[in-house]
Amino acid sequence: MNNFLYINRGILIAAIIIISWVGCLWFLLHLNINFASPVPYVMVLVQTHLYTGLFITAHDAMHGVVSRNKKLNKIIGVLTAGLFAYNSYNRLYPKHHEHHRFVGTQQDPDYHGGNFFAWYYSFLKQYITWWQIVLMAITFNGLKLIYPVQNVIMFWVVPSLLATFQLFYFGTYLPHRGEHALDNRHKSHTQEKNHLWAFLSCYFFGYHYEHHDKPYVPWWQLYKQKT
Repeated sequence: MNNFLYINRGILIAAIIIISWVGCLWFLLHLNINFASPVPYVMVLVQTHLYTGLFITAHDAMHGVVSRNKKLNKIIGVLTAGLFAYNSYNRLYPKHHEHHRFVGTQQDPDYHGGNFFAWYYSFLKQYITWWQIVLMAITFNGLKLIYPVQNVIMFWVVPSLLATFQLFYFGTYLPHRGEHALDNRHKSHTQEKNHLWAFLSCYFFGYHYEHHDKPYVPWWQLYKQKT
């Protein structure tokens, strides 16, 4: 049993993130919101973190490290990408590998030489499609027929937007902005060693040089690469 759990750690961790996201969303959609209480605002941050976890899980699937079973690995990747605002795993997969192959160049879909806002706009254009917006709109209108509209906005819409910014800022902008030393072959910065902040900010992806150096390491083992 212990050997089974060890071999399938990636699947179990992915399942925890998915179940936590679904469970929290169900609870929050039923929550009687008291805007004078700090609870709903804290829960927005919790749900944002879980949204980010969905994307990070899809990202790990792109590197084939969620499951040793290739079919199951892709199923988990497709599911977690889709739960995050209907992202397409098949669209994300080639773009992410282009990012690793051509990091910090004009062929890198995640890189932009402009200022912060221009870069963020470029990032959104790369990863948001019209069909996603249409599906989100349909789902939003369906959910608000069942749940209070303020709950849908606060706990389904807002966390997905905040998580998009979180992924961009901590996982793309901070690691790749500015100049890099000539011997920095991954053209990636890395944050100072602080495992708690690294996890809370972006599931250890602030240790970005380490990720580019060893992309086969899953997010939950990435902290071990930080020296």
